[in-house]
Amino acid sequence: MNSPLRGDQYFLALALEQARIGWEEGGVPIGAALVHDGDVLAVGRNRRVQMDSAIRHGETDCIERAGRLPASVYRKSVLYTTLSPCFMCAGTALLYEIPRIVVGENRSFETSESLLREHGVQVDVVDNVECVELMERMLAERPSLWFEDIGEDA
Repeated sequence: MNSPLRGDQYFLALALEQARIGWEEGGVPIGAALVHDGDVLAVGRNRRVQMDSAIRHGETDCIERAGRLPASVYRKSVLYTTLSPCFMCAGTALLYEIPRIVVGENRSFETSESLLREHGVQVDVVDNVECVELMERMLAERPSLWFEDIGEDA
């Protein structure tokens, strides 16, 4: 069960740990965790650089690492992510009918929250200081990598 010690802050911290690992690997510092009934199914991080991938964002990496699961599991899970999802990651959450997404921060990037909400997803933005600081560092130190990832020119 999801005890008070293993609530949103705990699971978001797991996603943040993944984001930090991704940063240390030279990638984009975005992490995610997929949780079902208080159990962590998987964690993931943006691995576009590390895997030379076009689609391995934090959320998609996490869901891929969870492996093949019954639809009923996704429909009762929570996706924790350090940054507001892009349309691809939001679409993946919608495809699997994940009912709730906890977002570490959306100051640096926000494009899909209204889409998610329009489809009945509960989106909780917690504005976590550590998530904000990590993305601020990304934008200051590796702006070209960030703009490559989100498809804009630096």
